[in-house]
Amino acid sequence: MFKIQEIREIIKLVDSSSIDEFVYEVDGAKVKLKKNNVVVTETVAPKKEVVAPVVQQSVPAEAPAVTPAPAKEEAPAPAAAAPSVNDPSLHKIVSPMVGTFYQAPNPDSPAYVKVGDKVGDETIVCIVEAMKLFNEIEAEVQGEIVEILVKDGDLVEYGQPLFLVKAE
Repeated sequence: MFKIQEIREIIKLVDSSSIDEFVYEVDGAKVKLKKNNVVVTETVAPKKEVVAPVVQQSVPAEAPAVTPAPAKEEAPAPAAAAPSVNDPSLHKIVSPMVGTFYQAPNPDSPAYVKVGDKVGDETIVCIVEAMKLFNEIEAEVQGEIVEILVKDGDLVEYGQPLFLVKAE
């Protein structure tokens, strides 16, 4: 079983090192870190689930702040926004982690993408900051950005849709 402090120390060590990926497994509990891409913690053993709810407890607190925004967007333009979120022909770029969504690398820079921009598989569309690590999120699909579902600085959940892309 991992303690939060142990996980934080591992993150600091990986961040300050030159390695890009780190996997550590003890007694069925597994921690996998990918530098500059995604930070993923996987739970295998029931003991590890004690740590996972600590992270998930902050998610419901963040969810009310994030959830109403798409509802507000759907209300003014029900013909455009509501069907697009549920449209199976559109690809959803989702958050790989809980964190803070940023559209640009810094406040003085333009957004990575805006509605109408063409994106490729490896096009960076945003940054999600988690525990002081800034993770660049790639489109992973070729197409055109149809809608940006969250605002700059919003807290996002794991698996929450961030962008809708009309795939080519």
